[in-house]
Amino acid sequence: MKTILITGCSSGFGLETAKHFLDRGWKVIATMRTPNEEVLPRSEHLRVLPLDVTKQQSIEALVEAAGPIDVLVNNAGIGFAGAVEAMSMDSIREIFETNTFGLIALTQAFLPQFRQRQSGVVANVTSTVTLKALPLLAVYTASKAAVNAFSASLALELEPFNVQVRVVLPGRSPTTRFGDNAKARMPRNFPAEYRDFAAPIFKAMREDTSAVTYAEDVAEGVWRAATDPTCPSMLPAGEDAVEWARAAGVA
Repeated sequence: MKTILITGCSSGFGLETAKHFLDRGWKVIATMRTPNEEVLPRSEHLRVLPLDVTKQQSIEALVEAAGPIDVLVNNAGIGFAGAVEAMSMDSIREIFETNTFGLIALTQAFLPQFRQRQSGVVANVTSTVTLKALPLLAVYTASKAAVNAFSASLALELEPFNVQVRVVLPGRSPTTRFGDNAKARMPRNFPAEYRDFAAPIFKAMREDTSAVTYAEDVAEGVWRAATDPTCPSMLPAGEDAVEWARAAGVA
């Protein structure tokens, strides 16, 4: 029986992915900043462990507690929308610490066991915003685009050791709490100089009725990344994600 470790499992993509793999007979290690076993079905194959990807001590404790795994899914992340001019460097660093540096640190911590066993899969969940320039998402997009580039280079480094690296790219997902969590980090007072520019953008986001990505789409994408050796290195997950990827020449 194989073991998968998934970060960011308290809600959204991570939670659904954990359920998806449990339903298919895998051992699942679901990590959360604040562990809550009640959000997942009870199972002898499930372990819920604490993890803050921005803390090296937390990462080291997780690696020791988890033991051998077959698949690492880097799903934990935070969102943010706003004008770059108005963002504090502390806020920018917070986004990169979680979305980029924490992901790299956790991946680095599990690579020795993958290399030694000559097997393993790293699946990094990023975003289709990396495929198309969008206003007010510069920092968030940069944090995710960095992971795309990191993954592509890492895949070449790990190829001699039979370790696979995949990127799963979800689209817009209003049915998850990701957007609400991102809004909580936005400045309460949007810069006056940008209000006229930003207002129609945010209005269009709220009223958008086009295709979206569901958590189940991402779970299925991670499943393919973990189990299908023919899976492409960049896999869009969700109807809108597939459309964006096709337009960008990725799918």
